[in-house]
Amino acid sequence: MSVLTGSPVQPAPISATNTNESVKPERLYSLDALRGFDMFWIMGAEGIFHHLAEASGSSFFGAIANQLTHPEWNGFHFYDLIFPLFLFMAGVSTPYSVGRELEKGKSRQQLLGRVIKRGLLLVLIGVIYNNGLEIQPISEIRFGSVLGRIGLAYMFANIIYIYSKERTQMICFWAIIIGYWLLLKFTSAPGFAAGDLTMEGNFASYLDRSIMPGKLYLGIHDPEGLVSTLPAISTALLGILAGNLLKKGAMPGQKKAGLLAITGVVFLVLAQLWNLDFPINKNLWTSSFVLQVGGLSLLLLAAFYYIIDVKGYKSWAFFFKVIGMNSILIYISGHFINWSYTNNSFFKWLGQLAGEPYNAVLLAITYVFIKWLFLYFMYKKKVFLRV
Repeated sequence: MSVLTGSPVQPAPISATNTNESVKPERLYSLDALRGFDMFWIMGAEGIFHHLAEASGSSFFGAIANQLTHPEWNGFHFYDLIFPLFLFMAGVSTPYSVGRELEKGKSRQQLLGRVIKRGLLLVLIGVIYNNGLEIQPISEIRFGSVLGRIGLAYMFANIIYIYSKERTQMICFWAIIIGYWLLLKFTSAPGFAAGDLTMEGNFASYLDRSIMPGKLYLGIHDPEGLVSTLPAISTALLGILAGNLLKKGAMPGQKKAGLLAITGVVFLVLAQLWNLDFPINKNLWTSSFVLQVGGLSLLLLAAFYYIIDVKGYKSWAFFFKVIGMNSILIYISGHFINWSYTNNSFFKWLGQLAGEPYNAVLLAITYVFIKWLFLYFMYKKKVFLRV
């Protein structure tokens, strides 16, 4: 990991339509904005609606707040999209970063080393994020992590990209999620019927309990376990396939957005059908979940790309772009910045001025605002965190 001055978060600049090598490519503004929109919810925005629902007692805000939680097991809420959407976008950038390096003549072996290094570095950062730097017994360390899953899924999806053509990437996408479905359908933990998908009885959690060192997040199950990382590779591959489409310079941007949107709708329909046999479940990253979040990710990418990069309406998205340019920094920042203390130091008076019950709502808003100001300062100084 390094802090770079004047360097983008993405490994290479991104252009949606330009194929003329004599013209300097530009970043896909929409991808930075969508990444920022994604991170906006986990940097504190969800707290605004939780406090608003509590303060107002409104069923409307209560419904929104409920969508900003995770279901205990099966089912889907909007908040389940945040993690896979980030992984999907990591895939979208691959044809512009790794793909461009291939076009420039770099060998597959060179790029293989780079993606493996990046993937394993994210795994390491994830372990540190979970457990800190204090030395602990292996049994007390949690190895599964959000960053670790992103790192591993990104790594394997990029290896597939480096050594295969687009058609093979599509085949791999479907083969992985169909194979995962069959694996869980015809197996189970010892003592449970084949196809058991409860937390105790499913085969993925059982394998994680058997092979993963350290402790699992829920004792008998880890939502970022090793086995359920397999279908997450398909989430990253879907992003790569979307990036392949956006990179096709001969195709009009409006048509690209349309194809993304149509595919997104098809995926959502297929997800609901598959849900009847293989429930949508983020904890297991089920195949129906891959299609559900994949469909929503494609629709969001289509909307952001069409509005921002095709139609040129960019100014409204600057707020999100500032976040998206330093997404990993803001994700891990809580380990070296006490944001609650900082927020109270600057804005506690505002909450006291508002009084109960809306003081918590105002402080939740300023909590996000002060983080954004920090990111804006980094943006103006052209300092970005890159892994």
